Amino acid sequence: MSAHLVLDVTTPATLAFELGVSTQYAVTEALTISIDGWFVEPKAVLDHHGTRLHVLEASVGRLILDYSASIEGRAAAGPADEADLLRYLRPSRYCESDSLGPTAHAEFAGLSGFDLLSAVSSWVGSRLSYVPGSSLPTDGAVRTLLAREGVCRDYAHLVVAMLRALDVPARLVSVYAPGLQPMDFHAVAEAYLDGQWYVVDATTLAPRSTLVRIATGRDASDTAFLNVHHGYAELLEMEVTAVADVLPDDDVRDLVTIG
Repeated sequence: MSAHLVLDVTTPATLAFELGVSTQYAVTEALTISIDGWFVEPKAVLDHHGTRLHVLEASVGRLILDYSASIEGRAAAGPADEADLLRYLRPSRYCESDSLGPTAHAEFAGLSGFDLLSAVSSWVGSRLSYVPGSSLPTDGAVRTLLAREGVCRDYAHLVVAMLRALDVPARLVSVYAPGLQPMDFHAVAEAYLDGQWYVVDATTLAPRSTLVRIATGRDASDTAFLNVHHGYAELLEMEVTAVADVLPDDDVRDLVTIG
């Protein structure tokens, strides 16, 4: 996995990057950040579920970030505690499960367990068109459903909102996704079923078993690859790569974990 970012920092800013792989993996990695050719060291901050933030007080200038990682083996997500399960049942900024409750109950009455996960994934996938650039960073699940189009985070937000409306704990995960075309950071949903978190990707754009977790949270507000605070920075370039030794087939009827 790798990421290359170029930013124009026009006023001093606090930058929080979420692009390093989760602590759940055994990883060999390298991260370099420079501003106008001078290398700078970010502060490492650990967030929920192994999410790592690299926080930098950036001065004005051209910032270049390069990250690379290689992982060996797989590792399952950590266990969910009671606070997690309650947190991921609540409506959130981009997953308005309270507003979508009547729709969810009308569409999926009588379904539970694996049948429910499969039905929600298929329903979202069949009602949305994947259109790069079609959504705004402020769009949530309700607006996505009305627009009937979006990108991966919009698909994931709608899946999460519908599942929460049906009392299934669900959350958003940003991932590296080998096989994704065009290559980018990817977002998927995770749903809690029978003591395990299972990945739900209504886009079906990459094999779920090869996904590598980056950040985990309520929605995109917790998992964005970059947040800018106390200043201004413009993203000029971004290149993401993700390669797996083998790209397996992905049967949508299977339950798959990210690990």
